[in-house]
Amino acid sequence: MKNGKRRLLTAGITAAGVGAALAAALLIGGPQQDSDERRTDRQEEVAERGRNVMPFDLEQTTHHFTPTETGGVQDVVADQADDAKQVDLIRTHLQQEAKAFSQGDFGDPAQIHGAGMPGLAELQDGYKHIEVRYRERPDGATLTYTTKEPALVDALHDWFEAQLGDHGDHAEAGH
Repeated sequence: MKNGKRRLLTAGITAAGVGAALAAALLIGGPQQDSDERRTDRQEEVAERGRNVMPFDLEQTTHHFTPTETGGVQDVVADQADDAKQVDLIRTHLQQEAKAFSQGDFGDPAQIHGAGMPGLAELQDGYKHIEVRYRERPDGATLTYTTKEPALVDALHDWFEAQLGDHGDHAEAGH
């Protein structure tokens, strides 16, 4: 009997150990999976709101965000460089955004990403200290943000990082 009880006790400990290991694995995988699902849901929401603000097709274009020492460079390009329709839509939109941003109007990014978007409040408050330059490129257009204010450089970097996360496959770091 003693050997039988010992085997049952050992089997119980082994089963408990396996159960604990399985629970730990689920807990470790659970939050990451939830985080990935939340990120995907957020990216889908941002893409949907973006369709109401940006005239070009997010599925046929890519945003590139490149932080610099004095601010940053935002390129929006057609995935097919010869897609004249997307290139024209990109250029029209970025010309409008350059004008709006230069006047402190960051309403479009707020509508797409939310008013609490990292860096947004600082950019709105400090817009007079940020130069926004528009430039065409063969496959789209570029906005260059320049400032001498370190806090605004940080805000631009935070703003770029938030856009990278929110746009998912529609955005890339650097170009």
